[in-house]
Amino acid sequence: MSKDAPPPSADDAIRYEPPDRAPATLAAGIGLQLAAMVLVSTTLIPTIVFRGAGASETEVWWAVSASLVLCGLTTVMQATRLGAGYVILTGTSSAAVAISIAALSAGGPALLALLVAISSLFQVAVAARLSVLRRIFTPAIAGTVLMLIPVTIMPPVLGALGHVPEGIPPEAAAFTAFVTLAVIAAVSLKGGARMRLWASVIGFLAGALCAVPFGFYDLRGVAEAPWIGLPEGGPPALALDLGPDFWGLLPAFVLVTLIGTVQSVSGAIGVQRVSWRTARAVDYRSVQNAVALAGLGNVLCGLAGTIPNASRTTGASVAGLTGVASRRIGISVGAWLLAFAFLPKAIALVLAVPGPVIAAYLMAMLATLFMIGVRVATQDGMDHHGRLIVGISFTTGLAFQYDLIFPDLVAGFAGGLLGSGITAGGLTAVVLVLFIELTSPRSSRFRAAFTIDVLPDLRAFLSDFAERCGWDREMERRLEAVSEETLLTLLREEEDDDGRVRQLRVTARKDGRGACLEFVASAGEEENLQDRIALLGEEIDQTTLERDVSLRLLRHLASSVRHQQYHATDIVTVVVEAK
Repeated sequence: MSKDAPPPSADDAIRYEPPDRAPATLAAGIGLQLAAMVLVSTTLIPTIVFRGAGASETEVWWAVSASLVLCGLTTVMQATRLGAGYVILTGTSSAAVAISIAALSAGGPALLALLVAISSLFQVAVAARLSVLRRIFTPAIAGTVLMLIPVTIMPPVLGALGHVPEGIPPEAAAFTAFVTLAVIAAVSLKGGARMRLWASVIGFLAGALCAVPFGFYDLRGVAEAPWIGLPEGGPPALALDLGPDFWGLLPAFVLVTLIGTVQSVSGAIGVQRVSWRTARAVDYRSVQNAVALAGLGNVLCGLAGTIPNASRTTGASVAGLTGVASRRIGISVGAWLLAFAFLPKAIALVLAVPGPVIAAYLMAMLATLFMIGVRVATQDGMDHHGRLIVGISFTTGLAFQYDLIFPDLVAGFAGGLLGSGITAGGLTAVVLVLFIELTSPRSSRFRAAFTIDVLPDLRAFLSDFAERCGWDREMERRLEAVSEETLLTLLREEEDDDGRVRQLRVTARKDGRGACLEFVASAGEEENLQDRIALLGEEIDQTTLERDVSLRLLRHLASSVRHQQYHATDIVTVVVEAK
């Protein structure tokens, strides 16, 4: 099928997958609307932070322009193979507002720049070792964070519904918001496949046009703004004096970076789940790229003297709502943001859109995002541990967001950082996952060279493990067969290109009535094992027949198989139930 043409079925939920070339007009239209949404927060948040700290207007203008440029560049890079390869938008981090004001008040832009740059290196380090931290950054945590984003953002979104300038009748806000949301819902629910692509754009324009007769869409500021404007000022010099202010604020900035990392992981997993017509296993190499690029982008934010950025999940929402997941959308959004940085009139045009119209649009996006969060959290099934982690973390985030738990104590902790539902819920999920890991029974471990010759030693290791668990010979044979088929399926070459023998690590632990085996080996470029098992029976050519025999045996012997692919590491987790 040509990448230039839409998929053949007009009823497919996803019309344009990431590699597909969406039409230029479609990419430009959706990209402009998404860029306009990012523009609002990317303009307002740095303005609030720098003005709140008493900065000059030159410093404010520079911070806004630098944020727009870096958000645009990062969004473009995320849509390429250097990044995630998906539509992942980047905007300024609302979680960093309080601590950024504190840093500016304590040491000015120079101290803020140093803190942002140093703490962002932590995010880059996490990306490099994401396979080691895989038990923390799980789909359950990612899904919980995605579900908490609407909870956190909804109060200011709903507050914007009542933002009516003096002299405008109050019913104007209700009418324009209703029209926007109703049109988006009607086109999304009843429109054809092609019409659904433009549902959000049509609703947005309908709401804006309805505001014109009320005098609600004031274009005077647009007329007064210049067409082209270059930012004044420049990046500050880094404050290399690591005094008490630096060390006192650094933990809070690292904590914000951790939350930003969880958001990046959540966004990268979420957008993968909704970007393909056929369900695929999550590609954690793409997740690593997304986190690393977000970290590098924040290092540049520090060097530029502005507040850190955060990955947005709007791309997943738009893909789920419109069926468009083409990388061209991400490139278009980034290009528009870069253009906005130097077009004051365009910024004024977008900022003049009435708040109720923007709020209604965001309500549709957030509703879709919440359901994506549920889908991500439950993608691998959910035992009682997973249900408790998601339930407790979500309710904790909800309670902290609405000041229902010790509000006086929370307000004074880390500059009010736990006042964010995303932060409180995300940290709760991480703590619960760590608690389960630290209190779980100790696993048996096996290490050897990743070659076919390791099979006899691996069988002996599993035989000893089965004996210690009190299992019979039948269970022992099943474990040996599962390990052999997994190893044969993963094994492609005995040595890397440089002649270095790969290493294999196997851990085995009792999991309820059965066993959980985890195989960790150097990664190759093969297809995901989990996807191959799901596609069994669709390919019958001789070249894949031998490998499919092993996959069929593995599917028969194991109750579940999960394959996580990272850069330089393959991890296959197999659960075998005792009969």
